[in-house]
Amino acid sequence: MRSFTLVLSLSPMTVRKGKSLAISIQEHMAIDVCPGPIRPIRQISAYFPRLSPTSSFAEPLSPNQAAAPGLLSPGHAGQDGGASGRGGGGSSGLLSPLLPGGAGGGGSLSAMSSMDTSIEIDSCDSDDNTSLGTLEFDLLYERATSSLHCTVLKAKGLKPMDFNGLADPYVKLHLLPGACKANKLKTKTVRNTLNPVWNETLTYCGITEEDMYRKTLRVSVCDEDKLTHNEFIGESRVALRRVKPDQTKHFNICLEHPPPLPSPTAMSTALRGISCYLREWETEQQRSLEERGRLLLCLQYLPPASDGDVTAEPKDKARGGLCVGVKRCAHLAAMDVNGFSDPYVKTYLKPDVHKKSKHKTAVIKKTLNPEFNEEFFYEISFSELATKTLEVTVWDYDLGKSNDFIGGVSLGCHSQGETLQHWIDCLKNKGMKVERWHTLTNELPGSTQQE
Repeated sequence: MRSFTLVLSLSPMTVRKGKSLAISIQEHMAIDVCPGPIRPIRQISAYFPRLSPTSSFAEPLSPNQAAAPGLLSPGHAGQDGGASGRGGGGSSGLLSPLLPGGAGGGGSLSAMSSMDTSIEIDSCDSDDNTSLGTLEFDLLYERATSSLHCTVLKAKGLKPMDFNGLADPYVKLHLLPGACKANKLKTKTVRNTLNPVWNETLTYCGITEEDMYRKTLRVSVCDEDKLTHNEFIGESRVALRRVKPDQTKHFNICLEHPPPLPSPTAMSTALRGISCYLREWETEQQRSLEERGRLLLCLQYLPPASDGDVTAEPKDKARGGLCVGVKRCAHLAAMDVNGFSDPYVKTYLKPDVHKKSKHKTAVIKKTLNPEFNEEFFYEISFSELATKTLEVTVWDYDLGKSNDFIGGVSLGCHSQGETLQHWIDCLKNKGMKVERWHTLTNELPGSTQQE
């Protein structure tokens, strides 16, 4: 390969008096072809060498070496004397970078390598290496109430996002996998600061111990802009399995850039042959499709009151029966185009021959985490209750068309898992209220999904 160097060539010219000087560019520029590899263009910092303290070349240059022309001469000076002669002698190389192939002592190569190392170490001023700031928060999981509390404390040294060199930060929480509006929580916005203080607690309801084992909390810090879209500052992800039940854990973390999305080609190559991971991923996706939200139910069986205690209970509850309390829902599936739902709950006690067991809550508009706090009573004996099944369904109300089925749960002696345990605890503890969270499914055996 050859390197091409442009040098100034002044050819002798004859200029007559009274005529203008006409000089072509060919007369000024000449191409000097020199053998050797094509070397990269040096940075401006290469002309002012900075020796790294960690390099092996620790001795300073002697005055003789500093004054030697080989140390500050062009790399092609030792190969073609004619080129340097046209440049004006040895003084023209005072501002030329030091090249390893040039004339000079053995110490010049060591100094050059030391200089290159220091340049690579110090030149890290890109946006990827810029500090995004730190964030402090606490996590507490209460097993009794199945709730996860995240107390966002403060942030320090956030990256400026506005023209005034400040930001309007707020914190956003998501649960992974399955980040959506249903599990999004957000703090208030603190204006014009890089060191905001929130001291705000955000709570997730209906978080089971299984969720704590397999889910991850994503904590994001964003800058709010009223005229344009909000800007992302940084994030951090915490595996919830690190949080022990009923123990507050403090976090002081550095914000990071979001992980890059892999290309389809890289993804297919990485997942090829990892059959165990693929099976786990498919199971997780299937589970997320089946889960349509959570429902908090309170069951209480009231035994028949004695003759002397008739006035203690209302007339409809004096003869005993099942009291069903619909408390709230959490993380419901979005059924409307705005990303929300208009949920309400229906309860049945089946088999229902006379179709008189239907109860219905009020409709709560535009939410995925509604609170109902309504109770329904079924007058039934304890022996008959053993043969019944309580069916609870959640629906999305739509005006002018059929309502959408969100999910449901069945409780009875033929149930399984947590629903069966809830039903048994209700029957065993007569007169006591038993609250449990239940996972809604998109299919119920023997039920219809249309009203």
